[in-house]
Amino acid sequence: MDKVEATATVRDFDPISGSIPATKVEITVSCRNLLDRDTFSKSDPCKTEVIDNTLNPDFVRKYILDYFFEEKQNLRFDVYDIDSKSPDLAKHDFLGQVHCTLGEIVGSPASRLEKPLGGIPGKKCGTIILSAEELGNCRDYATMQFCANKLDKKDFFGKSDPFMVFYRSNEDGTFTICHKTEVVKNTLNPVWQPFSIPVRALCNGDYDRTIKVEVYDWDRDGSHDFIGEFTTSYKELCRGQSQLNIYEVSCDKDSRYCYPLSVSSVSLCWFASLTMTSLVLKGNPSQSTSLHYMNPYQMNAYAMALKAVGEIIQDYDSDKMFPALGFGAKLPPDGRVSHEFPLNGNIENPYCNGMEGILEAYHQSLKTVQLYGPTNFAPVVNHVARYAAAVQDGSQYFVLLIITDGVISDMAQTKEAIVNAAKLPMSVIIVGVGQAEFDAMVELDGDDIRISSRGKLAERDIVQFVPFRDYMDRTGNHVLSMARLAKDVLAEIPDQLISYMKSRGIKPNPIPPAYSPGDLPQTNPV
Repeated sequence: MDKVEATATVRDFDPISGSIPATKVEITVSCRNLLDRDTFSKSDPCKTEVIDNTLNPDFVRKYILDYFFEEKQNLRFDVYDIDSKSPDLAKHDFLGQVHCTLGEIVGSPASRLEKPLGGIPGKKCGTIILSAEELGNCRDYATMQFCANKLDKKDFFGKSDPFMVFYRSNEDGTFTICHKTEVVKNTLNPVWQPFSIPVRALCNGDYDRTIKVEVYDWDRDGSHDFIGEFTTSYKELCRGQSQLNIYEVSCDKDSRYCYPLSVSSVSLCWFASLTMTSLVLKGNPSQSTSLHYMNPYQMNAYAMALKAVGEIIQDYDSDKMFPALGFGAKLPPDGRVSHEFPLNGNIENPYCNGMEGILEAYHQSLKTVQLYGPTNFAPVVNHVARYAAAVQDGSQYFVLLIITDGVISDMAQTKEAIVNAAKLPMSVIIVGVGQAEFDAMVELDGDDIRISSRGKLAERDIVQFVPFRDYMDRTGNHVLSMARLAKDVLAEIPDQLISYMKSRGIKPNPIPPAYSPGDLPQTNPV
């Protein structure tokens, strides 16, 4: 029998935080070249249903899972040969098992992962093929622009300062706010700026679902004056600018009108674009109190943060080879200070094989280099930016992970580097370790105030900062605390990736055709 165990939770739309429901994916399972454990026939593997007498089953039953990009969702698949009607798996022949993550399946080419089954020493157990397909309309983004005519005059000394508020209807008849436009000052005939919104946030993918739009006159004290409202649906809005798509903003006997100037939709399939990750480490390991201290019984803060974030990111890199850099150190043999050196010591090839390779290179570098200030971020940001500048067609998206103690010596140059990098397909994650003040990191994050340099604003917000100390579990549960760290630090990556693709007019890759049983030969097709 094929049994799936997944550590995933169900989460709904939160009207306060504005978060969006998880993507639902459908997992399809096939196996090839299973062990033959039956004496007089082939094995009879099953996953809910039993497929008789084949070593190459394609299971019909699907598994629907909630997929969260920012979480590591572990899966285990067990395959059994069913020999009786007993529900006790111990009474059936075990054919093999495999462990993976949901992100590993989604991040594989065409979202199709093939792995060898294991679990029986000395035996080749065959192969399991896992395919993921996103369900519903959660790839759709709507881009809309509205205008209005002859709105009510609400200001005594002027006209009105109108803005729009969009709500989607709920099953209980209530409405949930999902978007506000900007305020257009001093006009009764406003033209609002175009905006983009996920269709699942607007109507949860139901094109006939009621959408309510309210129009207000903005007041500085927050007591905005109600001008009027209308209801529509995404299906109606998709008709665009036409006589059939003019809405009366009803409030009193006078007529005021609002209508869309344009409505367009794009379907996004973008996770396959996340193909490369760079990781950077810095600090001073001189004694047991050092953040880099190599405790034989426990990973230090740098290693824990690297492992927590890196294990999730690596699922979306096709070859699992990562350039790992250090900065702020004197290098052998001459003690030259470098702010951009390969952790593995190989200038020609700084790539490490997976997270284990990076951790090994990190520990080796602590034995060979003398970590030394000052700490300059700009060289490593520019280093990754050079990679990103060479691939701007949407086929790759770069993530730079910086793990640092919070001290930064080239703030002005780093801000300029980030402003320039905001034009490129890349994001920057900063994890601050230790007890230092992280005011500079917060400024780089740009959540409250968009980062700028030489009077030039960053095109996008590409930096996410979190302090490691906020995730240290006092009970010592490092697994749980590192899962929380990875979740929060990666939460903004999908939207940052989408914002780059949309700003460059890059359309998503077509969704690959679903895998069919005929794609691979079967010994006994059933």
